[in-house]
Amino acid sequence: MSDRLLRRSWPAIAVLALAAAGYQAGAIPATGPAKPKPRPKVKLPTAVRVVARDFTYALSRAAVPVGRVRFTVVNRGGVAHDFAIAGRRTPLLGPGKSAVLTVAFARAARVAYRCTVPGHAALGMKGTLTVGRPAPATTTRPAPSTTAPTTTAAPVPLTLTKIGDFVRPIFVTAPPGDPNHLFVAEQRGTVQEVVDGQVRPAPFLDVTDRVLEVSERGFLGLAFAPDYATSGRFYADFTDRTGNGNLNVVEYRRSAADPDQADPYSARQILEIEKPWENHNAGMIQFGPDGYLYVAVGDGDSGVLHPPGTFAQTLDDLIGNILRIDPLHPTGSAPYSIPDSNPFAGRAGARGEIWDYGFRNPWRFSIDPVTGDLYVGDAGEGEREEIDYVAGNTGGLNFGWPCFEGTVAHPTAKTCPDPVAPIYDYDHGGGRCAVIGGVVVRDPRLPSLAGRYLFGDYCDGKIHSTLVTDGKAGDVVDTGLTLPTLDSFGVDGIGRIYVTATDGGVYRLDPAP
Repeated sequence: MSDRLLRRSWPAIAVLALAAAGYQAGAIPATGPAKPKPRPKVKLPTAVRVVARDFTYALSRAAVPVGRVRFTVVNRGGVAHDFAIAGRRTPLLGPGKSAVLTVAFARAARVAYRCTVPGHAALGMKGTLTVGRPAPATTTRPAPSTTAPTTTAAPVPLTLTKIGDFVRPIFVTAPPGDPNHLFVAEQRGTVQEVVDGQVRPAPFLDVTDRVLEVSERGFLGLAFAPDYATSGRFYADFTDRTGNGNLNVVEYRRSAADPDQADPYSARQILEIEKPWENHNAGMIQFGPDGYLYVAVGDGDSGVLHPPGTFAQTLDDLIGNILRIDPLHPTGSAPYSIPDSNPFAGRAGARGEIWDYGFRNPWRFSIDPVTGDLYVGDAGEGEREEIDYVAGNTGGLNFGWPCFEGTVAHPTAKTCPDPVAPIYDYDHGGGRCAVIGGVVVRDPRLPSLAGRYLFGDYCDGKIHSTLVTDGKAGDVVDTGLTLPTLDSFGVDGIGRIYVTATDGGVYRLDPAP
């Protein structure tokens, strides 16, 4: 072959040679298009679901691998919360709201998370997430223990610290998460505000023109809405000057001009309940973790005009019950709505507002913000005082008055279907006369009382605690604290506990110095 012909034929010969040799690396393939290189796999972030409640977090997993983690945070509580971890945090989430937070963890570690709302972390909204396999906290192996482990914190000596003198104080509370403001309700019809330990000179609210203070009548309860920080809404429970002292629940708003004053012209009537007689008004109101308002109403007559317990077993009125309503979302022209999940909602012949019934005078109840459990102190007639309890606060229960006074059968013409027995009751020995229902301790300063329920008696003033396990009150003990004319327990915005006395003193439960 000539050189000229060889030069012309070289491209074709080269291609054939390469194909015959099966050449692959970087060359034109023998047949078909070039195969694309596989894409590198993208590692998806680890998913963690975070459920916020009042005042705890529940994480779907306690440990994650190193790398990106996608936190889906949903607020199932009744107040606003956020979620902060590794220098990142979600927006402040109102009840029912959610947000997504993605964080990249570069190395193994134990990473703290918390709610940044003031006071919420102290109530339990904090924890630690394990990333990868972090190094152990210590390199020294501890010596084996010679004693059995304990799950009970060492007892902390207690004391009652007086925060001020008032006029027949009947309740202490505060807006959720607020560490600086405290509100003391007085039976005469005023609410006093304490700011950073100092009582303000003018009342926060004054409704003495509507309230008549006589015996059990007067201003009885106070509750701040879960969204008080933004809405300024709060609720008062009192008997008025009408008839036998009708029971009222009224919404008010904080003054737009002065946050330390209520706006007296903002009153919105939520409930008005006509009373058959002047006593057994109950009076406790509280927003539960579900965001609904619970209202205690006594049976309205101790036996003056009607036989004892006449209205406690009836479902067509609002007397002798604990009610559950939603004043934050009224329906149509009504001042509140009735949650569809209420046990008697839509039932013919029954009031849908009723949550539980069969009470005599449940002066003070409490819903534990951590567990949602319901505790009720229901005053007896002449023999027994009782503490009622419902795990998880499931509604629709009958607590048995007037068929039972505590655990003792009571003579009556009434029938009480499926009555629920109290978890604890006691007689009037030792000068006791009327139970004062209390609260569950969630103050981190008092670890030995964590999860224990406090209660007392008006006449002997002794404060007791009990730990409820499997629906039973166990280990009922005297705390060693006594407050004459003890009439109520309360909790501030960061979980500290207060007690009030009819003689005027308001005290905070503190560790002893």
